[in-house]
Amino acid sequence: MLDNNRISPSILDNDFYKFTMQHAVIKLFPYAKARYQFINRGKHEFPENFSNGLREAINEMANLKLTKQEKEFLRETCPYLDPTYLDFLQGYTYDPTEVTIEQNGTELKVSIEGFWYRTILWEVPIMALICELFYLETNQTRQSDELVIKTVEDKITKYRNLNIVFAEFGTRRRHSFNIHDLVVRTLKEKGEGTFIGTSNVHLAMKYKTKPIGTHAHEWFMFHAAKYGYKMANSVGLEHWTDVYRGDLGIALTDTYTTEVFFQQFDKKFAKLFDGVRHDSGDALEFGDKTIAHYQKLGINPLTKTIIFSDGLNYDKVERITEHCRGRIGMSFGIGTDLTNDVGLKPMNIVLKLTEAKPENADWTGVVKLSDEPKKHTGTENDIDLAIRLLNIK
Repeated sequence: MLDNNRISPSILDNDFYKFTMQHAVIKLFPYAKARYQFINRGKHEFPENFSNGLREAINEMANLKLTKQEKEFLRETCPYLDPTYLDFLQGYTYDPTEVTIEQNGTELKVSIEGFWYRTILWEVPIMALICELFYLETNQTRQSDELVIKTVEDKITKYRNLNIVFAEFGTRRRHSFNIHDLVVRTLKEKGEGTFIGTSNVHLAMKYKTKPIGTHAHEWFMFHAAKYGYKMANSVGLEHWTDVYRGDLGIALTDTYTTEVFFQQFDKKFAKLFDGVRHDSGDALEFGDKTIAHYQKLGINPLTKTIIFSDGLNYDKVERITEHCRGRIGMSFGIGTDLTNDVGLKPMNIVLKLTEAKPENADWTGVVKLSDEPKKHTGTENDIDLAIRLLNIK
């Protein structure tokens, strides 16, 4: 059986951008509803009764509560989060009835439905639970703690020699909570000068490092449901600046392709935001496009930052660094290569927003048009409609 204290030790065992988006949703869209679906990209075959163990773990999450110490950590570390939001989070509990789980043979189905401000926190911990439970129930043996620590230390040395900074972004597809904890502890102890923080808020608090993140694709996906595809990026950015007033200034570019994003990322937004995040497509091409866009607007690219975060390992980081150094600021968000490099095959799974229901509106299908076409999400009809409306070639 699962030791859930080990798997879900805290309500803050989640990615930071989930809380920053939840805060914004409560302020701007308190009546909006959302639906999410699990997507098994890797065609993993789940063992018999896997759904029962997952159901048990999700039910246990209802017992998680924000502690006074955690609330104080957020208050001190994140002054841009309203005190009313922190009071809300202190009273928030997961509602497992928002999550539906089915299993047919080796196929697993997971769906989530409810008010967006509530359901927004489910995605990351459910993915982490699926990964950890999968390795447990398929009896896969990982490398020893000692070898995992050595692997992380070797990576720190290589990244330090590259003279770059990086954050850990690996909650959702980690091997297990224990490995994640071990990795962040090692990064904190050995990574001074190159390791700058983690997306996991619980581990940021535990190891006294910076929680890192802004927003995710679902922010812009919802805006398309409410305002239309052509307005989604610009209104999404506008609303983000309305809430955060200059804090959390990294913009995600590839919800409807970076090409479309840059058409709306005008001089106002380019100056307001500290930089952009790369999450799909060719990283070197993205670097060139971003630099050219800033230059076209009369902005020195060296005053801005790209956070690269798409499936990074050392070789990718080295190529990007060689290509972009001296041309634009850089940082890296490294995920699975840190939290699931334990001698086993990492899982290839996602859990995505599929429909949104803005206030006084109908349920509307949403899509993500990644810079990597194989990573598009949504129904074929909705994807085709978005591509036509946005005039994507």
